[in-house]
Amino acid sequence: MIKSKQLIIRRIGLMLCDALSVMVATFLALIARFDFSIAEIPDRVYVDTAVDFLPFSIILTLVLFWLFHLYQSLWEYAGAPELVGIFGGCFCSAVVQMIVVNRILHWPYPRSCYVFFGGFLLFLVAVTRFFYRAFRTFVEKRVSNAKSVNVMIIGAGDAGNSLIREMRSSSYIEKNAMCVIDDDSTKIGNYIHGVKVVGGRDAIIENAVKYDIDEIIIAMPDASRSTIREILEICKQTKCELKTLPAMYQLVNGEVNVSQLRRVDIADLLGRDQVKIDLDSIMSYVKDQVILVTGGGGSIGSELCRQIATHKPRQLILFDIYENSAYSIQQELMRKYPDLNLKVLIGSVRNTNRVNSVFEKYHPDIVYHAAAHKHVPLMEDSPNEAIKNNVMGTWKLAEAASRYKTKRFVLISTDKAVNPTNIMGASKRICEMIVQSYNQRSETEFVAVRFGNVLGSNGSVIPLFKKQIEAGGPVTVTHPNVIRYFMTIPEAVSLVLQAGAYAKGGEIFVLEMGEPVRILDLAINLIRLSGYVPGEDIQIQFTGLRPGEKLYEEMLMEEEGMQDTANSKIHIGKPIEFDEDEFFRELEVMNELSREETDDATIREWVKKIVPTYQMRNPDGTLPIDTSYDDKPHKWERTND
Repeated sequence: MIKSKQLIIRRIGLMLCDALSVMVATFLALIARFDFSIAEIPDRVYVDTAVDFLPFSIILTLVLFWLFHLYQSLWEYAGAPELVGIFGGCFCSAVVQMIVVNRILHWPYPRSCYVFFGGFLLFLVAVTRFFYRAFRTFVEKRVSNAKSVNVMIIGAGDAGNSLIREMRSSSYIEKNAMCVIDDDSTKIGNYIHGVKVVGGRDAIIENAVKYDIDEIIIAMPDASRSTIREILEICKQTKCELKTLPAMYQLVNGEVNVSQLRRVDIADLLGRDQVKIDLDSIMSYVKDQVILVTGGGGSIGSELCRQIATHKPRQLILFDIYENSAYSIQQELMRKYPDLNLKVLIGSVRNTNRVNSVFEKYHPDIVYHAAAHKHVPLMEDSPNEAIKNNVMGTWKLAEAASRYKTKRFVLISTDKAVNPTNIMGASKRICEMIVQSYNQRSETEFVAVRFGNVLGSNGSVIPLFKKQIEAGGPVTVTHPNVIRYFMTIPEAVSLVLQAGAYAKGGEIFVLEMGEPVRILDLAINLIRLSGYVPGEDIQIQFTGLRPGEKLYEEMLMEEEGMQDTANSKIHIGKPIEFDEDEFFRELEVMNELSREETDDATIREWVKKIVPTYQMRNPDGTLPIDTSYDDKPHKWERTND
């Protein structure tokens, strides 16, 4: 009700201003016709005509302005369309008056006066409208100026223009655009909505100090990762908080505004573009198939479900022990894909009867096995659980897949399975051996896909660092020389799905992860991107390698060669031969030991017996071999066999 009254008062005020503008424009036009000299007006009748017709002129103009929506516009956001409306209203007013006065009423009045009238009216109305906008913006900015943020915009393109315009016009944004950076020399020295383009990327640090910048916004949604990384390397030398815009399609759709700015993600510093895969051309193998995803509520499993759902499976079965995560992805899939035949089942891969009942009832054509305990330190303290869940769970699933003639079984493995120094990695290596063995004795095609760390997954290092920074530190890093391979969740899942298309049975697919990244560098960069100085505002604390942790991870064992596939990001490791009968006898023994909650040392010894490359730790937690960092992670050896 209050807002309605304010709107009515505002419109009445504008109408009064327009009426006054019509009066002033009428007499200015007459005076201008006679060289701005009242004495030069030859006949009093011209003045009488102007006075007599003035009420009609005011009413006519106000009606035309209403038809051109000049009283329905929000003038704090006025722009080119409103200016066009003003021009149209003033032009029509002048033309209609000339027709009525000179052609219909035949009153004496100079026709050139209508040209002057239209021009003066256009000027006066535009001035009053945009003066209102400028005055309101000035007042509101002064009110919020005490808590406003000084901003540097990087990018003088459409995105930068949109941001600056919104910052200048919106009363809800407490940001001041102080300067713009762009490498285009033709733009340097020019202004965007009153904000100067001060230079290229080499001027970032200097102008951050000069303009007392608090926040840098990278408005380059179309730029490549490598370009963004180069700019971020410069920006992180300042103490400014960094933010960036979303993708360019959102700008085209008119979706880009300041509220959609996001903090710079650490993925922006990995130095490579996202791996893009045309899944549509290869995903025909899941269409009209019954797909089972174990661990479907987890980071990898849920993304598998999302991407599979877009390729029209006959039925998608999500199997998970954790009901909350399963419920969350269920609701998302039901909302996005209402026609999807989705079944969400709660259960454990460790439960033989439950696993068999699922296979017997649904007869899945393809299984993606992503259910696993993956946290290295936790599994070091509970090795029996790692064996029961990872190893025995995989064994039960593989047996069920073979018995019910599943077409394809894809195991999600890890680079920690290579020369493992921890129970988690060793358990996944045993899973790979199970898959390899079943491929020899089953009609089902069994394959494994091995990759490294996934950015943003549950329990990964980046969310941990962010929480520690939000808490004021310290940020904990185990060792200054720890390095890891990284990949985003969508990248990893896309490559897993493509590897599934390449599967012929028995392969261990290895995903290329790009260059490894030092964890300390991630911590330093994330602190800087959050607007803090490492070592001053936020401390970094080295806690020492955790039980089972290596300085670097490898993707292949020495015995494995590397074969290429049609995708340069996917390679095949040559399977290592072993005595499968002996292997399954040892598995039986280890199964009994884990169920009896045998002491940790005995379990580790049996794991070592099955996985000779497993490096058991000494009682003090150290490895029996030297794992000191030699500045060069192990290289992959490729063959064309």
